[in-house]
Amino acid sequence: MSVKSKGGIAGDLAKRYVMRRNWALLLCFGSFCAGMFFTNRLQMLLIAIKHVRSRMWIMPEIRNTSRTSEVGDNQLKIDSKGCSTEVVVKNASSDGLQELSDTQHVIRMINKTVSDLEMKLAAARAARETVHNDYSVSENSKTLESTSKRKYLMVIGINTAFSSRKRRDSVRMTWMPQGEKRKKLEEEKGIVIRFVIGRSSTSGGILNRAIEAEELMQGDFMRLDHVEGYMELSAKTKTYFSTAVAMWDAEFYVKVDDDVHVNLATLWATLSRHRMKSRVYVGCMKSGPVLARKGVRYHEPEYLKFGAAGNKYFRHATGQLYAISKELATYISINQDLLHKYANEDVSTGSWFIGLDVDYVDERRLCCGTPPDCEWKAQAGNICVASFDWRCSGICNSVERMAEVHRRCGEDENAIWSARS
Repeated sequence: MSVKSKGGIAGDLAKRYVMRRNWALLLCFGSFCAGMFFTNRLQMLLIAIKHVRSRMWIMPEIRNTSRTSEVGDNQLKIDSKGCSTEVVVKNASSDGLQELSDTQHVIRMINKTVSDLEMKLAAARAARETVHNDYSVSENSKTLESTSKRKYLMVIGINTAFSSRKRRDSVRMTWMPQGEKRKKLEEEKGIVIRFVIGRSSTSGGILNRAIEAEELMQGDFMRLDHVEGYMELSAKTKTYFSTAVAMWDAEFYVKVDDDVHVNLATLWATLSRHRMKSRVYVGCMKSGPVLARKGVRYHEPEYLKFGAAGNKYFRHATGQLYAISKELATYISINQDLLHKYANEDVSTGSWFIGLDVDYVDERRLCCGTPPDCEWKAQAGNICVASFDWRCSGICNSVERMAEVHRRCGEDENAIWSARS
């Protein structure tokens, strides 16, 4: 009885052991099959990723002609059928190279578009901050609203001071159109001309009231959130470009002094030749000496930044008249808090473009002398854009002589109306 019982128990244990072993084998086989299935899929995925990456980075390989490899100009092609994956090597055709070239061009265009959009967004923010400043007058806001959708060729800002009323009148009586002609110039030719001035340190003082009265009479001022002062010309120029690009959507922004004679049609024709350039800086380029001695005109307090004594400045446009494209004016507007100001305004402007990809245009017609120089050139068919005396950094005694320079060196008064860009 006891022996029989023992035999029955042993048999039951043997049967259970065989069943467990069978289940274990079945589970192992299932796991193996599942592993093979997912491993195969993973391999296919990895190969596909490698293929995509090889196509993404094939352009630098093609551009780098100095690199050599065993594959050469070959590329990988994946051929998947069922659960098998076959990697085939085939030669890149000329169609493939053309496709890659087209792709590269598209990428460049996309990058440029994104860059332009970022620039416009930053410019819009800067414009809002500049024009809606606490001091900005309502006239500037009205101008912004009325011109926000209008495209202009150029904005000409005439730098002036509180004490320069007679200089402004001499400009108004010669090369700057007045009244309805000035409005017509804006509407038909896309040329905006304004006298640029800030405010005095005394709020509501007599100087501010005089400019406000002149503005009511003439309507040709552009007021800046800037305190006027001879040593603040660099700051004023920076504020001018920032404000102008916010108020008018123009292709060029011009800075000119109020003792310089300008031929508008010739300036129009000169700048029009550079309309396809996105970052252009047009002027009479120079690199004069850095003056370290105190008390002399154009003394540079930061002369040590330019190296040893006797060194020259970097290349920059002379300050009597120069023009910059919209992208550069926008750059100044966006970065105005970071841009350094040197003692001399033209040096400061030139310094802002160092390190940028800017096309410098040395245009000598922007710095002609007064008669007989500009007169001889006009008679020879080479009309000057701007005329002034180097020794005075403008026309000497411009109030008395501006009319004479205009008579002898000015272009035909109808030239601007018949000008075509």
